[in-house]
Amino acid sequence: MLCISYQPDEKTCVQFAIKVAYFLLSALSMIVCILAVAFAAYSYSQISQFSCETALETCQCKLDTVDPLSRTFIYEDISDCTEITRTFSLYLLIQIVLNLLAAIVGFAACFVMWKDRYQVFYVGIWLQSLTAGVQQQQKV
Repeated sequence: MLCISYQPDEKTCVQFAIKVAYFLLSALSMIVCILAVAFAAYSYSQISQFSCETALETCQCKLDTVDPLSRTFIYEDISDCTEITRTFSLYLLIQIVLNLLAAIVGFAACFVMWKDRYQVFYVGIWLQSLTAGVQQQQKV
């Protein structure tokens, strides 16, 4: 957006196209970041419910120990199972926080673009109609 010359009231098609693309890409990035937060939060809730056992330098983690068909995750060359679950949980929490910050930045970009385009328009009409009403009352 900074590479094109600014014209007031979007008098160039290039300026309008870049603003629309900027708004749509910001909205898309916000949606993708929210989906990434949801996926990481779901994975975090799954990992927090794991029950793990150490056997011969491997860590076997299950979600439900009673169910024989429950999916088993096997991590090799690990001496302590709590190390792997803590590390995964920490990585997922960091991913949740960073994606949430990115979603907030995308929302802020959309909000600023929307405010720049439409809020001035509505405020101007409201003030113009208010001053027109006052002038008409004074004329009568």
